[in-house]
Amino acid sequence: MTVFRKATLVAAGFCALFSGTALAGEKVIIKDVTGRDVEVSVPVEHVILGEGRQIYFVAALDRDEPFKRVVGWRDDLPKADPESYAAYLAKYPDIAKLPTFGGMKDGTFDVEQAVALKPDVIVMNLDAKTATEEAGYIEKLGKVGIPLVYIDFREKPMENTEASMRIMGKLLGQEAKAEDFIKFRADSIAKVTDVLAKQQPARPVVFVERAGGYSDDCCMSFGDENFGKMVEIAGGINMAKDIIPGTFGAVNPEQIIAANPDQVIITGGNWQGYVPGGDWVGVGYGADVKEAHRKLENLTKRPAFTGVKAVKDGNVHAIWHQFYNNPYQFVAIQEIAKWLHPELFRDLDPEATFKELHARFLPLDYKPGYFVSLKGE
Repeated sequence: MTVFRKATLVAAGFCALFSGTALAGEKVIIKDVTGRDVEVSVPVEHVILGEGRQIYFVAALDRDEPFKRVVGWRDDLPKADPESYAAYLAKYPDIAKLPTFGGMKDGTFDVEQAVALKPDVIVMNLDAKTATEEAGYIEKLGKVGIPLVYIDFREKPMENTEASMRIMGKLLGQEAKAEDFIKFRADSIAKVTDVLAKQQPARPVVFVERAGGYSDDCCMSFGDENFGKMVEIAGGINMAKDIIPGTFGAVNPEQIIAANPDQVIITGGNWQGYVPGGDWVGVGYGADVKEAHRKLENLTKRPAFTGVKAVKDGNVHAIWHQFYNNPYQFVAIQEIAKWLHPELFRDLDPEATFKELHARFLPLDYKPGYFVSLKGE
């Protein structure tokens, strides 16, 4: 039995995160992913999202009306994921009127504006914790009775996704739906890990380039978390695992050439709003796969990939960057497993998994475009 299935079987044990079952409007203590005990009246009715991309998991829990509780959000979604934003905007045009905020880390979050919106809770990503504390925002918000809760789908997503979904389920009064999502996620990952545990295949060396082509520098990557951990779960060896001490970092071209990876995976997205005309690979919701393929092939011509086995064999792939920042990582794990072990996972269909995720949990219709590969083309 995999650790992911075991996690679903002990779901009840995680109820210790909370101080009992809440009635409508009851104050409870929620333990966020940092271990802080935060008093919140649940279910909340007014929420500020510290990042626009948090709609990825809010929508999975509030499917029918994903924005009904949102009174403000960070302004990142239109630039970080313009296709998803456009799809949500088309279905929920009033989101264009939602107040927007800058980020905690760049010092542009307006705490006075946040207070004026009278939220029941502010949801912040774990990576904003240091900036939030240094600015004294928790104390300032606490004085006016506004709790701040940290969740995490980016820094240690394979460790914190289930807890974060349970926290959000409690906040939104959608505990049962959160558990349904968690089980679906665990079962989807087990379709990979069960096979690997039984077959014990040789593990290829994989280089994961974070946001390849976003800048001229080479190369951002992942340590032993996020996409780096996804590669390991999917049956590979993350090349940068012992080079990058934390979740995020960089490797130099010489290290890539010396490691001679068997597979290369580049994360991408439509970053026209950030880097107009950049070399990034624009995979994502309803993306132009032919154009993404062209740009992916172009990235293999950089010096860092000179003579690398993955390029020679055509084992170079692009995957939607935003899997690194939402609870849908299990789809990425399935796709990576098919790239790394095509014979073992011939019958596994990550596209069908993503379609089922949309059909069961999300308000948007599924559109392909999240993956592209040079293999066999």
